[in-house]
Amino acid sequence: MSNAVLEAQRLGQSIWMDYISREMLESGELERLVRLGVVGVTSNPTIFEKAVATGVQYDRDLGALARRGLKLKQAYEVLALSDIGAAADLLRPTYDLTERRDGYVSVEVSPSLAYDTQGTVEEARRLFASLGRPNVMIKVPAAPQGIPAVRQLISEGVNVNATLIFSLEAYRQVRGAYIAGLEDRARGGYEVGAVASVASFFVSRVDTAVDALLKEELQKGRGELAGLLGKAAVANAKLAYRDFQETCAGPRFRALRRLGARPQRPLWASTSTKNPSYSDLLYVEPLIGPDTVNTLPPATFQALLDHGRVASTLGEGVEEAGQTVAALEAAGVSMDQVTDRLLAEGVKAFASSYDALLANIEKKMQALVAA
Repeated sequence: MSNAVLEAQRLGQSIWMDYISREMLESGELERLVRLGVVGVTSNPTIFEKAVATGVQYDRDLGALARRGLKLKQAYEVLALSDIGAAADLLRPTYDLTERRDGYVSVEVSPSLAYDTQGTVEEARRLFASLGRPNVMIKVPAAPQGIPAVRQLISEGVNVNATLIFSLEAYRQVRGAYIAGLEDRARGGYEVGAVASVASFFVSRVDTAVDALLKEELQKGRGELAGLLGKAAVANAKLAYRDFQETCAGPRFRALRRLGARPQRPLWASTSTKNPSYSDLLYVEPLIGPDTVNTLPPATFQALLDHGRVASTLGEGVEEAGQTVAALEAAGVSMDQVTDRLLAEGVKAFASSYDALLANIEKKMQALVAA
């Protein structure tokens, strides 16, 4: 029986799991996923909030932390770093076997620092040092203030997952920051091949936002726009991959590659299908290609295993992707406005999840101490 995850790997795409919980680690579920071909894990405040809110696996630790008098943010960090460290240890053989290509686990800096360059750099340094594992990535939101943070951290050898990328312009800046960081590192006499990075380009949320605007126009009688529904996100991602390939072929990265540098692979994020009328693999099957990562939530991962069709599709239809974006702009849908709003909403959503997580931790700690 074929395994679509392994087939994607053979075509150059790594499949990571977009979920982590204490239960996955203790039950052996993550080990099972690794045997099926998962070669990395991503997390964010929303994922941790769900894990803590729905499970009891953290209660023993929360009780102990409460008795020690730890503050809420300290307690969260102890829990999160424990899980991240355990997952990184489990994936360390993958990291070694793939010669540092895969085997990474990502943890995010506090969402409250998304618009604070220096705060992001300092927290990323601290988290990376606290975990003390080479196969950890620190997630840095690609807000304007995050771009110089990416450059600084790469220059210091901190692995970075640049996240919440929606626009081609933000992605251009992220690629530039990665290359500049490597150049800074090389000038300092440090090994450029010892640092890794991915650029998390968000997909499904683009369709959700664009489709809402198109439906408003359809209600005004503009039926000719119906063919654009569900097309923006994949088109945007294909153009991003085109830009990635151009950067890799450019003289600056070629010079770095000769020194051992690795490409900052595009990572397709937010890949679960939000519209039930669309294929559950809409953001997987058309986006398979070399030097990429797709991070899948559990349901999408299972769908890929169950009925995924794997082929090298990412380089196909690039011209049509450009035409789709042009048609959207002509229809009055500004991709820049859409992606700017999505970035702001993404930061706000993670901040809300972080606040809800802290509130949940506080409630549980109080109840456990009282008990």
